Amino acid sequence: MNSPVSHRDISIPQTWDRSGLPGWTYHSEAFLELEKQEIFRKHWQIACHVSDLPEPGNYIAFDMCGERALVLRGGDGEVRAFHNMCRHRGARVVADEQGSCKGALVCPFHGWVYNLDGTLRGAAKPRSFPDLDKTEFGLQPLDTEIWNGFVFIRFEKGPQPAVAELFQPFAEEIAHFDIADMVPCGETWTMVSKVNWKSVRDVDNEGYHVALAHPALQDLYGRSYFDEPFVNGLSRSYAECNENGRRWSVRNYLKAMQPRPGMPDHLKRAWVYYGLFPNAVIAATPELVQFYQEFPLSTGETLLRGAIYRYRDETREQTLARKLAIRIDYETMGEDVRLTEWSNEAMNSTAFKGFYLSDLEYGVRSHHDHLRAVLPVSTLEQRPHEDDVKQLNAEMTISI
Repeated sequence: MNSPVSHRDISIPQTWDRSGLPGWTYHSEAFLELEKQEIFRKHWQIACHVSDLPEPGNYIAFDMCGERALVLRGGDGEVRAFHNMCRHRGARVVADEQGSCKGALVCPFHGWVYNLDGTLRGAAKPRSFPDLDKTEFGLQPLDTEIWNGFVFIRFEKGPQPAVAELFQPFAEEIAHFDIADMVPCGETWTMVSKVNWKSVRDVDNEGYHVALAHPALQDLYGRSYFDEPFVNGLSRSYAECNENGRRWSVRNYLKAMQPRPGMPDHLKRAWVYYGLFPNAVIAATPELVQFYQEFPLSTGETLLRGAIYRYRDETREQTLARKLAIRIDYETMGEDVRLTEWSNEAMNSTAFKGFYLSDLEYGVRSHHDHLRAVLPVSTLEQRPHEDDVKQLNAEMTISI
């Protein structure tokens, strides 16, 4: 597992349990409700990049696990995040996923008006209410941290430390990419996949399948690819691009690729993926950085969401390389969606006996270990009754 460019002392135990989470955790409604509460609401989520909000009044909104987030640039230039929820009757303050407002937000239900810092400007027909404190009745703030230009939010306080502390093991390496100075390459994208969200992570958390399932990636970087497992909420995967490629997209990408000035040797031709528990990845190549994540819509349906960012001063060659890199990545995503569907549907079969993982799939195991640590009920191989899942998890949490 160790590599010349690994930033942590990582080694796989001589003996380890090669099984993954039991299949019932992928199809249990009760377990999904625990995941929403303990995994998604209490861990950092990537909302956007500051460059998505270039002017005061610009906003990004998205829904996640029953929560509604609004990220807004204020008149003072500060980026803040709030619940997208009017304090009057709970209506959405903004209905679109991205947009701009001039000077204030106006709730479309009854016309309550909020300043760009989230404070209440005033209620419609104010004499019908007692005096309303502008802060107390302002939009409810979300825990927010900006790190390397990315805006992270958290709906409830949870076990993860500050984002900067979380990413400290890779801070020096990531700094070389100058992510904070990047600009959007198109809008935030979404798509729905008919699988459990964990099936998406299971495929993405290992490169064992790359050689056979991803012809373009195999052509691009082949044997140089390796994964590091999740440690304290972070994983890392690394590959160095080949000199030549056989496929049209890969061959022309390699011709156009131009390493950024000042990059250390191990990053000049590298594709690097940083995994953030529970559900996000920041991926960096010589010409772009992107994030992608997934949110459960149901036990068998997942929302995929992401965005791509480029350098402001990219050359013509870098523009071409970026477009080809996106093409390769888009092809790979389609292949992964098919793999997640096959894996996910198998868990409904009585013939499914669980995972048996390779050493090269230790990233899957370590991600599952993180899930087990938060939700110990997932250590039960036999499926409990749905009505008992929450109580059993509470009892097992206390006993740890």
